Amino acid sequence: MEILVAVIALAGALLAAVATGALIRRLRDDPEGWLIAWTVSAAALCLSLGVIGIGHFLGFGSVTFRIYQVTGSLLAPLWLAVGLIQLLADKVPPRFLAWLFGIALTIVAGAILVFDPLKTTDLGKSLPSAANVWGLIPDKLLLGVHAIDGLILVVCLVIAGLKWRSGDEYDTDNLHAALVLVPSSLALVGAMRFTVPPLFTTALLAVAAAAIWYTVLRPLAPYDDEDEDDFDTQQEDRGHQPGRRAMPEPVPAPEPVPAAPPRRSPGLGDLVAEYRAGDQQVDYAARMTAPPESGPATGYIMNGAPPPRVDPVPQRPDYAMPGTGAVYPGAELFTPSQPQPGSGKPSPSIFGLLTVFTIMDGAGEAFDRLAEATVESVRRGEPDTLVYACHAVKSAPLQRIVYELYRDEVAYRDHQRQPHVERFVNERQAMVLATNVIELNVNAAKVVPLPTAMY
Repeated sequence: MEILVAVIALAGALLAAVATGALIRRLRDDPEGWLIAWTVSAAALCLSLGVIGIGHFLGFGSVTFRIYQVTGSLLAPLWLAVGLIQLLADKVPPRFLAWLFGIALTIVAGAILVFDPLKTTDLGKSLPSAANVWGLIPDKLLLGVHAIDGLILVVCLVIAGLKWRSGDEYDTDNLHAALVLVPSSLALVGAMRFTVPPLFTTALLAVAAAAIWYTVLRPLAPYDDEDEDDFDTQQEDRGHQPGRRAMPEPVPAPEPVPAAPPRRSPGLGDLVAEYRAGDQQVDYAARMTAPPESGPATGYIMNGAPPPRVDPVPQRPDYAMPGTGAVYPGAELFTPSQPQPGSGKPSPSIFGLLTVFTIMDGAGEAFDRLAEATVESVRRGEPDTLVYACHAVKSAPLQRIVYELYRDEVAYRDHQRQPHVERFVNERQAMVLATNVIELNVNAAKVVPLPTAMY
């Protein structure tokens, strides 16, 4: 049995060490209070499990027993509770008091547990019971700490449930974290407080480490309700699930915006289309045919001049008439098109969307490949899609933003019916945890083709 307990303890210590390393890497980009507290707790669980494994192989002594008790019985449940306060508190004073309480209790209780003499030092190779080894003061001190930890954990679970009833995505995520951490923490406190088999105690320590890792590394919602406009009822795939702020990944370069097609010479069809439009002012001056070049019509220069006549007064075309192409088409062909004046303000019919995706951990590359294929299909086959770009966020690497501009809402509806868009919607569902949509009005814009990679 001792060998089995030692193997479980060492495996749990390895799990807790990996979790601690992941949390420390995350702390570089997201130094949140709850993340710091749970990193301390994960490191304490790693030390406690490692000492249990070593003790079952080599035997327990005063040093190994103290390390096991200080880390597993004092630090791990205490800082799990402090982390929940940091996660659920909306104001600074409760967070500050939680920090003050946790640090003070760690220093005072840790000093007592380290320096207070033990009842016995003959502990053997089996996990010793704390009640048989600690003196009166350390035993009562740990009893008080465990009572406070249990009270804080239960209160935090109740608060998370109350917030969830009338809350948003953040409150759903916080309730999920509380439902994972509170039962495992209470079970750990019970195993440390009461006499239970060593196998059960070791397993609960490993479960607590796994619960921290799962809770922290599971992506939760990174959005503020004040800065977003959520359209949950637009599409079924835009239903959201909770997700937490994420760890950094490389930012993919967005696809270039397609360049505008080359302008052709105006003809009768264009003029009729402008007459039918009705809501646009026709620029007749830009459609006047320029006077022909002087010189003979050699076939290389089509100046549009009439053939020579015997009449004393040669006839010239009426340049006040629109260049329809019916008279002197050669002059229209070789006359450069005149720039049309405009206000520079985007059309009010432009339809824009900003879609923010929170993707699952590990699905970033697959989502980027799917988005890249979709952008390429949009670039080739949707002339009325003005801008369609996929971005990554440096500070939230599990977040992707798709920026879309369409000529009008009809173009957006046509875009939704395209097969590559349906494929994008269907295949991304297995990768996306949350989808938030913001509808845009374009007030001013400058859109040019983006630089492309040389290799």
